[in-house]
Amino acid sequence: MTEDKRKIFVLDTNVILHDSTCLYNFQDNDVIIPIPVLEELDHFKKGNETINFHAREFLRALDKISEDKLFDGGLPLGEKMGKLLIKLETEFNEKLVANFSKANPDHHILNTAFQAAKENPGRHVILVSKDVNLRMKAKAVGLMAEDYTTDHVKKDLSELNTGVYEVSGFSAEKLEQLKDEPYELPVETFCFEKPVRANEYIVFNKEREHEQTLARVDSEGRMVREITPRKAYGIMPRNTEQALALDALLDPDIKLVSINGKAGTGKTLLALAAALENVKMYNQICIARPIVALSNKDLGFLPGDVHQKIEPYMQPLYDNLGVIQNQFLETDSRSMLVKQLLEEEKLVISPLAYIRGRSLVSSFFIVDEAQNLTPHEVKTIITRAGEGTKMVFTGDIYQIDHPYLDGFSNGLSYLIERMQAQGMYAHITLQKGERSRLAEIASQLL
Repeated sequence: MTEDKRKIFVLDTNVILHDSTCLYNFQDNDVIIPIPVLEELDHFKKGNETINFHAREFLRALDKISEDKLFDGGLPLGEKMGKLLIKLETEFNEKLVANFSKANPDHHILNTAFQAAKENPGRHVILVSKDVNLRMKAKAVGLMAEDYTTDHVKKDLSELNTGVYEVSGFSAEKLEQLKDEPYELPVETFCFEKPVRANEYIVFNKEREHEQTLARVDSEGRMVREITPRKAYGIMPRNTEQALALDALLDPDIKLVSINGKAGTGKTLLALAAALENVKMYNQICIARPIVALSNKDLGFLPGDVHQKIEPYMQPLYDNLGVIQNQFLETDSRSMLVKQLLEEEKLVISPLAYIRGRSLVSSFFIVDEAQNLTPHEVKTIITRAGEGTKMVFTGDIYQIDHPYLDGFSNGLSYLIERMQAQGMYAHITLQKGERSRLAEIASQLL
């Protein structure tokens, strides 16, 4: 008898809520959906969040697969794919009863996976969950468990695109060519040691001098053009990386920008300043951030009305706006313009959930804390971009509050990896903190 080398994957609810198409990402292996998962999905069907969308889409897909058939023995998922099985609950295995409470739905999913392993001794049964605690429990009872990694970044985070290529050892004479008309030279002129991408920034460090020449590869990846640092709405870049970020933010031809960097590097401030500098190009400036509540609880658990509930999450955005306004006197036209934009709702600061679902036309749309979004959420937001819209995603891929995301699986990392070399996209990683010397030292040492 030939050994069946196909695996059996048992899916946790959070995998489905992360990606409603997950059923089709397990190749020719079989997939088990425990009944407790369907029960949990039932609680997520209603609502406008992404997880509600995934719950509905997955249940529709199940209905389409089954039609008038029964799940006994499993239903084929497609050509060269495995089968889908719905597993009913069974009595808790005595090994699990002694250690895990039946009151926890996760333990019912664990029991289903454990029993499936007992029933299929010749096959690898793997519990797939984005909950690291459940994976540890599975491993503790001798069951294989994995994270759902289909949309993970496939490389070391330190190797993610930074958007900047530093070049040393170029002579001042050669760099002076950049200053001749038409202010650009073919990429081949420089014999770079690595291929350069569209909209990648080049920092030329001059020989024997502490001077730099800044340049950017054009949107087709063919020409290198010198750039000059600019300020935006009174905000001057304090370092090279900020100057490069502002260049991308102020260029209307670059429709999508991502900025990664630790706290205090100026990500949100630069994006907001650029939006205000180019405000005449857009009908509205939208600044949004995802709300990840403590213990993953809904905002309804917090006291107060809806505005009081969201205020703590939105305050950092208002703080950045305050930094820009405080540069000017109250009677200054630039300060008065900010107030006017807020009053007329042409400058909107809001939770991402309130904006998601809209069609964004001629908007400068900033998504803060984008590392707390899933890859699917980032895709959903970008596909809402209408004509004339510029989108900016800012965040820190090393500071994630979402319980089921990490540096490899969050939407910002996914965006940085997948969009590189696209002519309408630019990315910058900010390294140096500019909030204060104290904040910089704390970030490095604590």
